[in-house]
Amino acid sequence: MKATASIKILTLGAAFAFASAGLARSAAAQSKPDMGMMGMSMDPASSAHMRMTPPRAATHQDTVRALTVAAELKRAIAKYQDTAAAVRDGYRMFLPNVKNQRVFHFTNTSRAFEEAFRFNPEKPTSVLYKRGADGKLHLIGAMYTMPQRASLDRLNARVPLSIARWHQHVNWCLPKSSESRRYGERMADGAPKFGPDSPIATKAACDAVGGEFHPTLFGWMLHANVYDGAELSTIFGDEPH
Repeated sequence: MKATASIKILTLGAAFAFASAGLARSAAAQSKPDMGMMGMSMDPASSAHMRMTPPRAATHQDTVRALTVAAELKRAIAKYQDTAAAVRDGYRMFLPNVKNQRVFHFTNTSRAFEEAFRFNPEKPTSVLYKRGADGKLHLIGAMYTMPQRASLDRLNARVPLSIARWHQHVNWCLPKSSESRRYGERMADGAPKFGPDSPIATKAACDAVGGEFHPTLFGWMLHANVYDGAELSTIFGDEPH
């Protein structure tokens, strides 16, 4: 990854954290017990760098509520089939210099701020695109966000946890902001030193390589791929990625 991309990670990360009520805090602050996370555990769908909400037993009401959110979202973002329309509404591509992203996020930081306080299914934080065989970006859905200390019940009140599992990016080691050029460095065994593919997942290990440890990046996120299919398992089913 180019240094410019790394700079954008840190820059947008800071902006997004501010918009989501301070989601990327210092390691010292994060060392305090997080009451909102009590009872949270890792499972096979989680990894060293991703935390997911635990599943709940589904009810008919949950299904109806999730389908309603998906339908409202699909109607609202239909106008964003062309990315130019999303840009006109204040969405900006995350990491525009990285051409081979699995999913392209166009993020509106003002809507991220609003989502921290109220939920409007029609106004997601990000709209999501995938590059098709024709080389064009095709709309697949959107992403909702919540502050990192939001309780499971607050997340469930927005989209049922029995249907959709929210995720957080956790335990990231990144270069210090003044050393973003180091992002592509590798360790002696060839493993990435920084980022989501790094085996480093503790502050001590990150300190040892001169990095900056982030216990949590951004906050809670939920993808709703309403243009990838009609089944709830498809719409809300890609969180482990």
